[in-house]
Amino acid sequence: MNLLYTLEPGIRNQLALDSQEELWYCSPYDLDDGKNYLQNSYLAVSTERIFLIRCGKLRYEIPLEQCRDVVCQTFTDCGMVKVIMKEPSMVPRGFIPQDGMEINGEFLLARFTLRHMVRIAYIAEGASLLAKGLKQKVVSLEPEESCPKCGRHLPGTRSCPHCDGRKESVRKLKVLCKPYAKRFLLVSLLMIASSAFALVTPKVQQQFIDHSLLQGNGTLSSILSFVAVMLTMTLLSIAVTVVKNLYCTSLGATISVDLRQKMFYKLQSLSLSYVQSRKPGDLMQRISSDSIRIRRFMEMTFGRMFSSLFSMILALLYMFFINWKLTLISLVFFPLAAAISFSQRKQMRRRFRKLHKMGDHVSSQLQDVLSGIQVVKTYGKEQEEAQHFMELSKDYAKVQTSNTIFFNCFTPILTFLLGLGTYAVTYFGGLEVLHMDMTFGTLNQFIAYAAILYGPLEQLVNLPKSIVEILNSLERIYDILEEESSLKSPENGVRPVLTGMVDIKDVTFGYKAYEPVLKHIHLHVNPGEMIGLVGASGIGKSTLINLIMRLYDVDRGAIYMDHTDIRNMDLNYLHAQLGVVLQETFLFSGSILDNIRFAKPEASLDEVIHAAKLANAHNFICSTVNGYDTVIGDQGYTLSGGERQRLAIARALLHNPKILILDEATSNLDTESEYLIQKALERLMKSRTTFAIAHRLSTLRHADRLVVLDHYGIAEVGTHEELLAKKGIYYGLVTAQLQLFENR
Repeated sequence: MNLLYTLEPGIRNQLALDSQEELWYCSPYDLDDGKNYLQNSYLAVSTERIFLIRCGKLRYEIPLEQCRDVVCQTFTDCGMVKVIMKEPSMVPRGFIPQDGMEINGEFLLARFTLRHMVRIAYIAEGASLLAKGLKQKVVSLEPEESCPKCGRHLPGTRSCPHCDGRKESVRKLKVLCKPYAKRFLLVSLLMIASSAFALVTPKVQQQFIDHSLLQGNGTLSSILSFVAVMLTMTLLSIAVTVVKNLYCTSLGATISVDLRQKMFYKLQSLSLSYVQSRKPGDLMQRISSDSIRIRRFMEMTFGRMFSSLFSMILALLYMFFINWKLTLISLVFFPLAAAISFSQRKQMRRRFRKLHKMGDHVSSQLQDVLSGIQVVKTYGKEQEEAQHFMELSKDYAKVQTSNTIFFNCFTPILTFLLGLGTYAVTYFGGLEVLHMDMTFGTLNQFIAYAAILYGPLEQLVNLPKSIVEILNSLERIYDILEEESSLKSPENGVRPVLTGMVDIKDVTFGYKAYEPVLKHIHLHVNPGEMIGLVGASGIGKSTLINLIMRLYDVDRGAIYMDHTDIRNMDLNYLHAQLGVVLQETFLFSGSILDNIRFAKPEASLDEVIHAAKLANAHNFICSTVNGYDTVIGDQGYTLSGGERQRLAIARALLHNPKILILDEATSNLDTESEYLIQKALERLMKSRTTFAIAHRLSTLRHADRLVVLDHYGIAEVGTHEELLAKKGIYYGLVTAQLQLFENR
């Protein structure tokens, strides 16, 4: 998201920036104090001052050294940003207080509609940091919801089709085709050969008609020769066409497969926040449906397009050579048909974009219901979900029907207009034959070339439909492929030998940078130490371990492992040092052996069995029908919760990590399963640095240290006994849980 809009020179000159002063942030705002709409109004922040520009004029400025904080607030109908001065008596430079106004050190900077909320919230956070003396620039990785140039809502992509225009679409098409340049060249040569046979045939027919039939010079030998030549040319034409079509099909399939692989690999490299911000159905549609549309274009449209274009050009040149007047007559309706076709290209683009968006909604709804089918059935909501899906499907069908009606009416009109040219050629050409100005064979040849011309012309006037569809799919595909990952493995990422020491230094993080979840976290963890993370739900415990695993990057501060910033470590190497056991264990729809081996595919069967025994999983695995080869179904639905957890522990043991992450690993289990899992975890945690989260505080009482999170930061640190003695937050949590169990 753009946090620095470009100001017009006249407005920027009013800011009178010093030589050492940089403009870091600038965003438009659109409401005055009375909530009336404004134009050409901006909130700007330099490294030294805050500026408010209203209707192109600098209204007032505030030195950041006078500010204690800058706050953004959201209301139901608008948002506002205000500045809190260090001294209550301070006022912004240029601010004129109204009669009776109380000066309390808080001043409203700007009001704005909610479309600017996210952008200005980021800028307020950046200004707040500068006011506190921290010269750390806030960066937004969120996509724009509307185009900064034209204000139109973006259709699920980062680029605006209205502003980026044809050049951007052509660039993406070039990028798509470049790896297959040689194969495209071969297809083009096959197209030229196919077109050559089509162009020679009318000339052979004209010679036979004029010199053998009409003049009476024909013999049985000449007829047989004509038939043999035509048969040979037809067979060769068919052979070339078949090879061309097969090659186009192969090329289309190759491009489609390559695009799917690229998108899948790209999604694997993108940050968790990006993937979670998109609907699963949207991503699935882009990987499957959009790549299929490109394959279909290569197979059905591209193969005919260049061949037809080559045939059309040569046919047109030869028609001018035969009779230029008739040629002009044949083309008289083409400009009208082309103008109608190209005038509707934006309408076509809107229709395809709406169709694809509705398809994304249908796929996402289907994905949600299938993923949560157990919840749906548990609450007896089958009918409601079926009704919801039916309504979405009906809306999708309406869009499809509307598009079909549009194209079924549009295409015949264009075909009819072009057909009028054929009738005109037949009429005026017939007159020339009657007046002996043209031979019948020449007229037949001319009409044949006109047919070769009109076929491609019909395709060309319908070509915008196909091109709009593929360009829309390319937008959606390259929106993923050109996405910059916020989590990058450095090119020369280091691979230090880790002992398990972790240092968290002054870490601040929010899933949205302007809404911190954790602030100024400091924690040193020794190798082999077990750290229990404690706190109320939503306080940031899982967020902290996500940062340690580098599923997200910190906004400020750093996390070190053995004195190495994890951002400088090879990302794959870092993740190879981590073992994770979560509350909701994810198992793949394969065999038990495959699921345990997922962490270490090259592991031998003996290694897998040893890990399973340590995890107390070997006995129940042997009791299944096929032992380690038993297929457990999607997400392991055939296993109990305790059995799934033990497989997850076996997977982590096989991985042999330096640092272990346990997130509610023993919750929602029966007593026997919890006992078995607790024993397995004790083996797993031995000599490993461990971060554990558990709502049942009794499971953490043997941790080396407990870290209590509260109000964005660390409130208490100590052992179970030390924290109970303090009678602080931890004491209150333990007391509340004991009372809860006593009341049961």
